[in-house]
Amino acid sequence: MKALLNQYIRTSFVIKMFVGFLCGTLLAVLIGDQAEVLKPFGDILINLLSLVAIPVIFLTVVLAVNQMNVTQLGRMGGKLILYYAITTAAAVFIGLGLAFWISPGENMSLPAADVEKPDTPSFEDVLFNIIPENIITPFANGDLMSILFLAIIIGVAISTMKFSNEEKIKQSGEMLDRFFNALNEMFYKVLNGILFYAPIGIFAISASSFGGQGWGTLQSLLSFTGVFYGGIILLWLIVYTPILKLSGAPVLPFFRSTKDAYVTAFFTSSSIATLPVAIDTAKKSGISERVANFTLPLGAVFNSDGGALRMGASIVFAANITNLSLSVTDFFIIVLVGTLLSIGTAGVPAAGLVTLSAVLTMFNLPLEIVALIAGVDVLIGMAGTASNVFGDIVGAAVVDQSEEKGQEHEQESA
Repeated sequence: MKALLNQYIRTSFVIKMFVGFLCGTLLAVLIGDQAEVLKPFGDILINLLSLVAIPVIFLTVVLAVNQMNVTQLGRMGGKLILYYAITTAAAVFIGLGLAFWISPGENMSLPAADVEKPDTPSFEDVLFNIIPENIITPFANGDLMSILFLAIIIGVAISTMKFSNEEKIKQSGEMLDRFFNALNEMFYKVLNGILFYAPIGIFAISASSFGGQGWGTLQSLLSFTGVFYGGIILLWLIVYTPILKLSGAPVLPFFRSTKDAYVTAFFTSSSIATLPVAIDTAKKSGISERVANFTLPLGAVFNSDGGALRMGASIVFAANITNLSLSVTDFFIIVLVGTLLSIGTAGVPAAGLVTLSAVLTMFNLPLEIVALIAGVDVLIGMAGTASNVFGDIVGAAVVDQSEEKGQEHEQESA
């Protein structure tokens, strides 16, 4: 037993995750719906990852912000917004283009299902929800927008204290900085223990998810799933890879060094739960701790390239089912609206449902399309989440390289 445990510990994390996923899928094929009995073991993994994700988001942003001044924050934030806009628009465009070419959804009919349109939050709602009434509620409710707001203002306050001219205030700021660093280290130790259990949880997630879906539904939507996965591959090849090259990052080593993050995201289908792993792998790939701690939590909340690509493909899928002809103007409207909605609603619950429903309504397409696509939601969510996480890390690398070049230029000028 001890030898088996040692072998398990020595085995690559990626291999363990893949074996867990493969075994779970095979079990689902063999026993079907009965595999859903394993669902609690998968829920345990998601809950454990979520348990450390919220404090890690808060602590990493606090630590990142308290090392920077307001000018640096504004500069890095502007670069991130530009990067998100470019990659999200490219993702929508790729999803639309592939779907127009392959035409998924032809000769299909809608399921008999009642789907209510979720409420799209107004600007005022989003703004007021960012600022919490007290410091406890955001953590209790898992409200990421409010948690990020608190982390930023606390980080700025600590930074101001650390660089104060008054010695007592300066010492207090440094003490708080050491305190938050110690807490951050503690949660990463907890994460290492959780990842030890991760392959078992992945086994349970894949078995219960695929066993409950039914292969008939998956086969009927194979063309749509194929379009989505093809779009993800293109996004990585023709968007992320050139961006990495332009930023000066070594492409293949970068893919290898960050594999734990996007593999974890693929198997868990949760960007937030994967965030601690993403931050850790980003640092291992050479991204500075300051940039990784600031950009990746923001990306997990605001960036959703996978969701944008899914929406582009879904619109054409819906149009084919309902025999609606989309014009060139419609094509560009979808790209524009899809980009804005994906960035603007990535931090709200059921963001994919909100954005897809909003665009379906805009083009007078039936919301039952959402129920139809739900048949392959497991497969789509896995690839989409992996793409979101990898895209966030690429964005962090771009910002990091840009910051380094800016510092070198300042030094040369001096």
